[in-house]
Amino acid sequence: MVRGDRTLTLALVALTAAVAPTMPRPAAAASAAEISRDAAAALRKLCASQPAAKMLSERAKGILVFPRMVKAGFMFGGQMGEGALLKGGKTVAYYNSVAASYGLQAGVQTFGYALFFMNDAALKQLDATHGFEVGMGPSIVVVDQGVAKSMTSNTVTSDVYAFIFSQKGLMAGLGIQGSKITKISK
Repeated sequence: MVRGDRTLTLALVALTAAVAPTMPRPAAAASAAEISRDAAAALRKLCASQPAAKMLSERAKGILVFPRMVKAGFMFGGQMGEGALLKGGKTVAYYNSVAASYGLQAGVQTFGYALFFMNDAALKQLDATHGFEVGMGPSIVVVDQGVAKSMTSNTVTSDVYAFIFSQKGLMAGLGIQGSKITKISK
């Protein structure tokens, strides 16, 4: 082993030892009732804090809410979580969301996200394949503060709108592009 390899190995071991205690512990999968409760609560909180989300929720054909996603990585990373599809305020199905990434990254973060499906065609695509991939298929607009400020009922023209919320932790870069969403049984 050359000196540079040994230094890199020691650095990786040190980083792993430092980050490991902060990593989320694997937990049993949430029950259907827990997912439904957490998704509804997250959507209420989002709509209370974001007028654009409230406006979209009143017009959406369905809202897919992932109340708690966990993202962790060092060079290679991944994110995962479970969510519920709400129609008319009621849960109609359950989904998981997973994504993998690579590149300059290190840390652990939790966040939530909600996808507002604005038409039946976009909602049908959610189950048309064995895994809906964010960024493929219907047009998706990620709503940030700038987009939200200019949003009115007359400017809502995209198929799906996405809100990312409740970010906690330390990790550079956050996104849902490339996330694979799959229907699950609960």
